[in-house]
Amino acid sequence: MEGNFIGKEDYKQHFAPKDYIKTYYSLSSDCYAENTILTFSLKNLHRAFVSGGIKGDTLIDIGSGPTIYQFLSACESFREIIATDYTDQNREEMQRWLRKEPGAFDWSSVVKYACELEGDREKWIEKEEKVRRTIKQVLKCDLTQANPLAPLELPPADCVLSLLCLESACEDLPTYCSALKNISSLVKPGGHLLLVTSLEATFYMVGQNRFFCLYLEQETVDDAVRGAGFDIVWTDLNRVSYSLDVSNNRGMYVLVAQKRQ
Repeated sequence: MEGNFIGKEDYKQHFAPKDYIKTYYSLSSDCYAENTILTFSLKNLHRAFVSGGIKGDTLIDIGSGPTIYQFLSACESFREIIATDYTDQNREEMQRWLRKEPGAFDWSSVVKYACELEGDREKWIEKEEKVRRTIKQVLKCDLTQANPLAPLELPPADCVLSLLCLESACEDLPTYCSALKNISSLVKPGGHLLLVTSLEATFYMVGQNRFFCLYLEQETVDDAVRGAGFDIVWTDLNRVSYSLDVSNNRGMYVLVAQKRQ
């Protein structure tokens, strides 16, 4: 059965950050599919920011959720990172890790993997501290607004990152295309957009709660990105799927694009 669209208020009430992190980001031995998807994302983030030379002063992450894995490579290439999310509980969960509070999620296994990609697994503590120093703000965002960070007016960023956000925040394709255009307003001309998308899914689970996911194919994502004013630089498609009780996706898609001058 397909999930029904969960509106913004439902996310505020029903989205449990700790359940989400434990399901998708634990790197535990009994979660092969979820591990494969996480490492696929980490390898592509390393490719973009460490090997690929995407760098600058500011990176904005749209829909950060309660996670920090997306910053492990980016912190090497940007002077400041601005994390954003719609829900208070996700922003608070991230802040809990940033402040090293008791009960914060232990990201060490994921951090060690990212460090291994850079050639030194043992520098993971240093990496965590660098992420903490580089995240300068954790802000509220709303993709349905022309300026997703309103009422704040920030200078356009060198790069905008968004992982597994738009397909869960957008009810239909017109909303998705509009959200990409809203995101485009945050990127300076010549700057980059990096998306990680769950393809051909209609739902994903967080604890016992089933959340809507917009069904997207690779070509649909490509067309929407071009329509938002970007040229695609490179992509990576992996037909790996989550465990069936977690989501019904049929692949993961990474896209890097550059905003037209």
